[in-house]
Amino acid sequence: MPKLKTKRSAAKRFKIRSGGSIKRSQAFKRHILTKKTTKNKRHLRGTAEVHATDKQHVRAMLPYA
Repeated sequence: MPKLKTKRSAAKRFKIRSGGSIKRSQAFKRHILTKKTTKNKRHLRGTAEVHATDKQHVRAMLPYA
C-alpha cells in the first residue's frame, strides 16, 4: 500500500489533542470587526472543538495524526 498524503491545509488548521478530540480555531474574527460587538469578539477568542459530525472528515484528512 502506498503512503497516504496529509492534506496540508487541514494540518495547519487542526491539532489532535491527547484525549482524541480535535482542536480548531474560531471563525469570524479576521476582518470587519467594527460592526461586531465587544462581547461577540470576546467569545470568539481561543479555540474550540470540532463537532462530532465533522470529526470523521477531519480524521480522513489527517491520516497520521
